[in-house]
Amino acid sequence: LGFYSAFVVAKKVEIITKSYRDGAQAVKWTCDGSPEFTIEEIEKADRGSDIILYIDDDCKEFLEEARISELLKKYCSFLPVPIAFGKKKEWKDGKQVETAEDNIINDTTPLWTRKPSELSDEDYKSFYSKLYPMSDEPLFWIHLNVDYPFHLTGILYFPKINTEYDSIEGTIKLYNNQVFIADNIKEVIPEFLMLLKGVIDCPDLPLNVSRSALQNDGFVKKISEYITKKVADKLIGMCKTEKENYEKYWDDISPFIKYGCLKDTKFCDKMNDYILFKDINDKYQTLPELLVPVEDEKKDDEKTTEDAKTEESKSDDAKEEEKEPERSTIYYVTDKAQQGQYIKMFKEQGMNAVILDHNIDTSFITQLEQRNEHYQFKRIDADVTDALKSDDAADLTEETNTLSDLFKKTLNNDKLTVKVESLKDADVASILTLSEQGRRMQDMMKMYAAGGMGGMDPNMFAADQTLTLNANNALVKYLFEHKDSEHSGMFAEQLYDLAMLSNQPLSAEAMTKFVKRSND
Repeated sequence: LGFYSAFVVAKKVEIITKSYRDGAQAVKWTCDGSPEFTIEEIEKADRGSDIILYIDDDCKEFLEEARISELLKKYCSFLPVPIAFGKKKEWKDGKQVETAEDNIINDTTPLWTRKPSELSDEDYKSFYSKLYPMSDEPLFWIHLNVDYPFHLTGILYFPKINTEYDSIEGTIKLYNNQVFIADNIKEVIPEFLMLLKGVIDCPDLPLNVSRSALQNDGFVKKISEYITKKVADKLIGMCKTEKENYEKYWDDISPFIKYGCLKDTKFCDKMNDYILFKDINDKYQTLPELLVPVEDEKKDDEKTTEDAKTEESKSDDAKEEEKEPERSTIYYVTDKAQQGQYIKMFKEQGMNAVILDHNIDTSFITQLEQRNEHYQFKRIDADVTDALKSDDAADLTEETNTLSDLFKKTLNNDKLTVKVESLKDADVASILTLSEQGRRMQDMMKMYAAGGMGGMDPNMFAADQTLTLNANNALVKYLFEHKDSEHSGMFAEQLYDLAMLSNQPLSAEAMTKFVKRSND
């Protein structure tokens, strides 16, 4: 079948061949693609075969040197036997002339066939630029080499990722005994690894079956699982022994790792404690580091033997009756500039939050919460925490009721929740908080709509808004004292817009009104 594909481009094929055996007679085979062919004896001095294609008129492109060179480069760059394509050329007297030396177009011992101990970083980088000419230098790489239960070699490169994850397209080239097969075969290479680049050579891979058969082949699944495991092992090893480099690469590789965690539960299990979170102080921390404050660790260390005995002596029923521990809250920021007011307040109170500004993060943190009952993620503007409130426990019921009615009437929004709280930072007049689950649902609807899965209005799931007014702020005090003034509505609108501006950009119409009102 492979040979007869010659007739896809040729109207006639001739083969002139002579065996290596002593005294062998050379023969010529001729066929025009029909079931008939002829064989005749001819004279030929040397052993070997010449295959001559008489190219069809509509396939003349395959007689062009550039087209042949392109095909050879794609499919034969690493064949284990030398491939000569014409003669080498050199410049002489301002002209390019052929030399007597064969032009060998392939590398018979590519990098993945050699031992890692023989190779330098420059070797790996040079090979990468040969595979992907115009690409940025890779971050790092994994050299694969396994002999049992299957034979597989290869090099996987982590490219610099600087775009959204769903528009990234890596290219992993699949080879069989150094013969190129295809790019990115999903049945062999896990989907999330498609973001990587490099080569995989697996001589044991069955090639004479359909894609659907590959998908259900247990052997192929083992190959896929092995590749996933090696990638996870490399990342974990870096986190443990090269933490500084791991942190340096994190912003580039985090979309890939998070995508992998969403797509592959085994990969997620392995990587769970080695996912980094960059905080508002530009420090990188793992999930366990975020969840276990230093003082809690000290308390654990100080537990006495008696405490341990008491714990062990509890009956199973008593343990079951104990209240489930509350989830630890991890606050996060999606836009450092937009949420700057909240970040300032957190820093002033010694609180922390992590940066989650990639479009994959909403799905990622939802999955993390589902897999772990001990923590929850909340955006920094999801609520006003007790740490931000003054210790003064004055009763603000009257202020809350009065200003709530004023704001709902002025803004024509009965669904708005208004609270008056004493906040530590008197400079902050108002804060808008949005329900975490409501906003996540809204974000998800927007993502579906952007992906062409429309049909639903994202605003159906608009997050519930709570406006917190700071009783310690001069403007809020003024508004309460002058609640019956003709200008009270204007002040209410201004306080609402100030809070909104620290949460998200105002619409064009709202911004125009805000500027005019500010001038008034």
